[in-house]
Amino acid sequence: MPIAESNSTLKGQCACGALRYELTQPPMFTHCCHCTQCQKLTGSAFALNTIIENDCIEILSGTVAVTPGPSESGRPHDIYRCPSCQTAVWSDYGGRPNYRFVRVGTLDDPSAIEPDVHIFTRSKLDWVVIPDAQKAFEIFYEVEEEWPPSMLKRREAALNPAGM
Repeated sequence: MPIAESNSTLKGQCACGALRYELTQPPMFTHCCHCTQCQKLTGSAFALNTIIENDCIEILSGTVAVTPGPSESGRPHDIYRCPSCQTAVWSDYGGRPNYRFVRVGTLDDPSAIEPDVHIFTRSKLDWVVIPDAQKAFEIFYEVEEEWPPSMLKRREAALNPAGM
């Protein structure tokens, strides 16, 4: 996750350009998800999502429309889309109201973000090759074991904004 070690900000947009956004902090962690729902929703082999707090996503122009979607876990999945072109720009998986999963492909420079882990590899397409140096999990992983300590603190603050 090269951006996490710099003071750079990331910007992105939908396919038609009506919706522009900026990530005002480095993302906390990035998943490459190979679940069958991500395959269906993206029309691709996997989804690449980077996790960041809601208040670190600044909409520069346009608006988002929220649509419910399916998830492999069965938990709620809200997809935030450009109302003009329907590009999915971020999601809320599992009813986590204080952070989002930004679709890395919508960033102006998607090469700035690399996956920290590959998840749901049990449904990975056979031709997808995961580099040996990258961590991969058949389903999910223990967050406390994989996330860097500084990002765990941010995650905890996002999950418990009042310190409860």
